[in-house]
Amino acid sequence: TSTYDGVSIAWAVTEYLHDAIGCRTLFATHYHELCALAETRERLRNLSVSVREAGGTIVFMRQVVEGGANRSYGIDVARLAGLPRTVVSRARQILTTLEADARLDHGKQLALFAGPTAAAEQTEPGAEDAVLERLRQVDPHRTTPLEALTLLAELREQLAH
Repeated sequence: TSTYDGVSIAWAVTEYLHDAIGCRTLFATHYHELCALAETRERLRNLSVSVREAGGTIVFMRQVVEGGANRSYGIDVARLAGLPRTVVSRARQILTTLEADARLDHGKQLALFAGPTAAAEQTEPGAEDAVLERLRQVDPHRTTPLEALTLLAELREQLAH
């Protein structure tokens, strides 16, 4: 499963449990992106375990606090679990590379919001009206950020043809 697959599934399950079923759920995840759901879902709360950092080490305080974690502790937990130092060190190197690549990729994703291309300027007659009508039907207060980005990509694609 790719990271995007995983976060998409977790996001959709969270919405379904909250909106359709309405049950109490303890949903433990490492996907920090899901914290945004608390902004649009009235009964959803983010909780995390308090962590104290000192001298390059972490201590889990065994106290649940309001809000999401301020960062991921996966590699720290791997070290605490006894993985060899060489593995932990290499994992930190890989993480640094992946985070740098993600920042670069995020910049590429901004092209979604770029100005019109030549293809977009030659849309089929009526395509703009259809896009406007679809936008009028969207309730921004009940649309998640992921749904909004998906819709935006679909509308841009519709205008490109």
